[in-house]
Amino acid sequence: MNIKDIKKIEVFSGQEGTKIKQIFSPENTSNVIRYSIAHCTINPGKISKPHVMKTSEIYYILEGTGIIHIDEEQREVKRNDAIFVPPNSRQFLENSGKVDLVALCIVDPAWRQEDEIS
Repeated sequence: MNIKDIKKIEVFSGQEGTKIKQIFSPENTSNVIRYSIAHCTINPGKISKPHVMKTSEIYYILEGTGIIHIDEEQREVKRNDAIFVPPNSRQFLENSGKVDLVALCIVDPAWRQEDEIS
């Protein structure tokens, strides 16, 4: 059984004001899954790194409010919203609220640096 405590997972910075914790990926599940899931926190007034992925991504908003940017489209998002980002789309998440924006990020196939186009 593989159970992760979010509070004990090492944080890495995605950009100023963005903290990411990789929860599950093929590397830490004996390669029995093909996706990855990360916990992302974006401080008020900050944005995630604008990027394009070769793979699809889903954001599930746990807390806070923000704006999702996918190519030329922008939409407000809030707790319990799920957002699908198609492959090869320029994307970023902006915290437009007064508290941390917290989301789960699911990438399929699993996130790899070389799959980020920009």
